[in-house]
Amino acid sequence: MNNVFVYCEIEEGHIAEVSLELLSKGRSLALRQKCGLEAVVIGSGLKGIEKQIFPYGADVVHIADDKRLYPYTTLPHAAIVKGLFEQEKPGIGLFGATSIGRDLAPRIASALKCGLTADCTALEIGDHFEKKSNREYKDLLYQIRPAFGGNIIATIINPDTRPQLATVREGVMKKEIYSDDHKGEVRNIDLKKWLSDDDFVVKIIERHLESRKVNIKNAGIIVAGGYGVGSKDNFKMLYDLAGVLGGEVAGSRAAVDGGFIGHERQVGQTGVTVRPKLYIACGISGQIQHRAGMDQSAIIISINNDPEAPINQIADYTITGDLTEIIPKMIKYYQKNSK
Repeated sequence: MNNVFVYCEIEEGHIAEVSLELLSKGRSLALRQKCGLEAVVIGSGLKGIEKQIFPYGADVVHIADDKRLYPYTTLPHAAIVKGLFEQEKPGIGLFGATSIGRDLAPRIASALKCGLTADCTALEIGDHFEKKSNREYKDLLYQIRPAFGGNIIATIINPDTRPQLATVREGVMKKEIYSDDHKGEVRNIDLKKWLSDDDFVVKIIERHLESRKVNIKNAGIIVAGGYGVGSKDNFKMLYDLAGVLGGEVAGSRAAVDGGFIGHERQVGQTGVTVRPKLYIACGISGQIQHRAGMDQSAIIISINNDPEAPINQIADYTITGDLTEIIPKMIKYYQKNSK
C-alpha cells in the first residue's frame, strides 16, 4: 500500500527508455516517502525481463506474460493495471507520455476515479496546506508541467484521491542505475483474475514499424537553430558545425514552423527533450517552451544578436553577434586547433 508503481513499456523484448527513466525517478520518490518501488510489465516472452528492471531499484516486479498481450491493445492492459491497482493500492502511478501511456493512463484514472496530470516535466514530493479546510497534506506528489501554451509552469497536486497518476515525457528524467546488485521479488499475475474473452475482441493483424531516422535524444552534442537563423539555406552552416563537432542538428518550433528544419529534429515542449553534454543555440530566443526541452544540458552556448534574449539567462557562454560570421569562425578555429 502507498508504494510507487511504474508501468513499463516493452520495445522488442527490452524495457523502453522512458520506463527506465521513470524507474530511476520512482526510486528517488520512494526513498523520499520511505516506501517501495514496484514495476508492472505486460507482454509476451518476458522470461528474465526482471533482470533489466532490478538494477533501477524496483523492489517488486509484477509480470503478466501471455502471447495475446503483445503488441499492446487497450482493453487487456487496462483491465490488468486497474485490477492490480485496486488490489495493491499504490500511492503513485507513473506512465510514459507515449502513445501507449496517453491511451492507458486516462482509462485507469477514470476507472479508479483519481487524478491524472499529463506530460509532466518534473516530479517532486512536498506538503500542502489547504486554507479553506485548514488541513495540511503531507508528502504529496508535485506534478509539474508547462501550461497555457508553455507560458507558465504549473504545479498540480491530487490531495484527496489515490493513486496520484502522472504521465511523464521521455527524456526529462535522468536514467540512473540504482545498484547493479539490487534484487527484488517477481510476482506473476494471474490473468484469469482480471481478464475475460471480451478483453481480446480487438486483435492486431499486422504491424508496420519505421525506425527513427534521426536520434537527437541521445546525441552528446547538439547544434540547434531558431527562427533567427534566417533561412533553410543558413541551416547548412549548422550542419557543417555539427559535422565538425560530431553532433546532431536540431531546431526550435519557430524554425520548424518556418520550414527551416523537419519536425523530427524539434526540441522543446512539443518536440523532443534532450540533455546533451554540449548544446549550441543559434538564433534561438529561448522562450520557456524551448527551454523546457533542453535546460538540463551540461553546457549551453548561446549565439544571438540580441544580448537580452531569454536563452542567455540559462546559457553558460553567450556570444553576441551575427551567426553567419560567428559559425564559420568556430568551424575554422576548431579545425585548426584540433589537428
